[in-house]
Amino acid sequence: MNDPTRRNRLEEEESPYLRQHADNPVNWQPWDEQALEAAKERDVPIFLSIGYSACHWCHVMEAESFEDESVAEVLNENFVPIKVDREERPDVDSIYMTVCQLVTGRGGWPLSAWLTPEGKPFFVGTYFPREGQQGQPGFLDLCERIADSWDSEDDREEMEHRAQQWTDAATDQLEETPDAAGAGTEAGSSPEPPSSDVLETAADATLRSADRQHGGFGSGQKFPQPSRLRVLARAYDRTGREEYLEVLEEALDAMSVGGLYDHVGGGFHRYCVDRDWTVPHFEKMLYDNAEIPRAFLAGYQLTGEDRYAEIVADTLTFVTRELTHDEGGFFSTLDAQSESPETGEREEGAFYVWTPAEVHEILENETDAALFCARYDITESGNFEGRNQPNRVARVSELAGQFDLEEHEILKRLESARQQLFEAREERPRPDRDEKVLAGWNGLLISTFAEAALVLGEDEYAETAVDALEFVRDRLWDEDEQRLSRRYKGGDVKVDGYLEDYAFLARGAFDCYQATGDVDHLAFALELARVIEAEFWDAERGTLYFTPESGESLVTRPQELGDQSTPSATGVALETLLALDEFADSEGSKIPREDGEAVDEDFEGIAATVLETHSNTIEANALEHATLCLAADRLESGALEVTIAAEELPDAWRDGFASRYYPDRLFARRPPTKDGLEAWLETLGLEDEPPIWAGREARNGEPTLYVCRDQTCSPPTHEVADALEWLGDSGENTEGESDAPF
Repeated sequence: MNDPTRRNRLEEEESPYLRQHADNPVNWQPWDEQALEAAKERDVPIFLSIGYSACHWCHVMEAESFEDESVAEVLNENFVPIKVDREERPDVDSIYMTVCQLVTGRGGWPLSAWLTPEGKPFFVGTYFPREGQQGQPGFLDLCERIADSWDSEDDREEMEHRAQQWTDAATDQLEETPDAAGAGTEAGSSPEPPSSDVLETAADATLRSADRQHGGFGSGQKFPQPSRLRVLARAYDRTGREEYLEVLEEALDAMSVGGLYDHVGGGFHRYCVDRDWTVPHFEKMLYDNAEIPRAFLAGYQLTGEDRYAEIVADTLTFVTRELTHDEGGFFSTLDAQSESPETGEREEGAFYVWTPAEVHEILENETDAALFCARYDITESGNFEGRNQPNRVARVSELAGQFDLEEHEILKRLESARQQLFEAREERPRPDRDEKVLAGWNGLLISTFAEAALVLGEDEYAETAVDALEFVRDRLWDEDEQRLSRRYKGGDVKVDGYLEDYAFLARGAFDCYQATGDVDHLAFALELARVIEAEFWDAERGTLYFTPESGESLVTRPQELGDQSTPSATGVALETLLALDEFADSEGSKIPREDGEAVDEDFEGIAATVLETHSNTIEANALEHATLCLAADRLESGALEVTIAAEELPDAWRDGFASRYYPDRLFARRPPTKDGLEAWLETLGLEDEPPIWAGREARNGEPTLYVCRDQTCSPPTHEVADALEWLGDSGENTEGESDAPF
């Protein structure tokens, strides 16, 4: 057989998810030109299956259908089967998942879609069992019926008509902007960005969705929703409304004491399958362990509760230990499944769950074992298939009375027990690790490590952030072409970067600059921001697209406005552009284009225009556009500019500003002297000092602090207390050591 699409080509791929299917009898193809052309040449539909390595039902469908010879025969003969790792190709996933949600009202993975040879979908679904059950069609029968219909002239005409309708609907949903869709403002009126009021609108909607009994949001499965938590924190800061803080704390406490959190090894699982946060879906995703700790940092800044800082520290320890490349970058996921020591089969949660007998055997000391079981609800009946995912259910004060021990002794024994159980757990068969290094996801965690360095005062966090940034920059950034790739694995680089890659990594680079004062990180952030303008900004439509202008052409070009499992790429891009606008030349820097023309750099103008374009969408559903609401608030309120003219950031200054909750705080670090700043301007390619640095040298040879808000600045000072008093915030952030709520 000379046709390479008549064999399974996934063994040539680096994606662990794709390689999992390399031994299937299905002739799987990666999403590439060769596979797409084969469908046109053979005039057969494409069967598209989208998933990811830690997806439980993806594994189930593989075992039931894709490993089955009779299913493979039907797929190979009548379709071009294509496998896509959604983590590598979020653009492909976005398009066909949108169609699935529009047509069926729901979505999820594995995503199953049947496409015309041109890539237009005419049938979609998620998981299908091999044989029909409970009103759900069987996969084999479905494939046979679709193949027969494709061979029927009348049926095929109807299928192609449906495919065009669905593609048009996806285009309306993903690509069109209000003006382009004919829904612009009335003649003579001028659209405006949403005001800061939209932040409170989003916060009020978050309150309405809150589960005040169990914490978190909704009445079913519980997802972390870190973007909503950011909205609550900022809305509380803006308004002082206590209910915002109460719901934020309830959510943080529920996530940290329930089964979402790994009480033995640290880190967060994906979500909980129940309302009361008891049993998680056990996969651990890099983005969750980036964004959730950021919410806990905000909780710590607002309340001073040490327990929130401890969760951040333990989660970052987990990431460093289990999701970090030896040379600095961060891996993507840990699988939910691992081999069960009892059965030898791969089972969900096997690595994490316990029985009382196991705890007693490992700890040996009966009091310690009884304490741990009481604290973490390890029972004979179990909470997960006869075993137990630890949930922290008993207060230390309760245990002190029950066991007649002092509270400090209880805590000492519990920590010793946790450490022993952790060491024993390390001997268990481990979950598989997806070792893709994704630019965007790394950017999220780089930001968290950098922010934690400032808030918690731990220099090693900044070092970890910089190591990861340099890893990604060295391997995925093409300095000559000024372009970013998305994925690195084992020396292989693949996929043009998407908006989320540029935006998340630009934010991470900028946060590294704030944490370290290294101008190279600021320069890299600005380089990434300029590519956002060049490749993703559409001035005519007034929006940012998810895919680059020079990238692959798909059936539609998506935008990403709403928050999903990761924050909105557009929202993060706007927040980052607004921050970086402070460092643009006051006269407008010139950006060379490929055609030789130069245009002014106006990051704030781009942000304002995008918010104007989507103003009605944001205001109509603020809850689903939380990050865009944060960007709208940032546009109107501006930054709290903290210009630091010093070689190093004094600890007292860091403590004064970073330990308090200033959501719009911007550390504009600079050399103390004018000569030193000249070297920085050369590095940045700027002719003039940006206003945030201009005239703000160190005074009297000492580190000098300049604080500005609302275009009004404090006098230069050497004392952080003076700056805080000028801001009207001279009170200390009282750090708590309470055990509340557990």
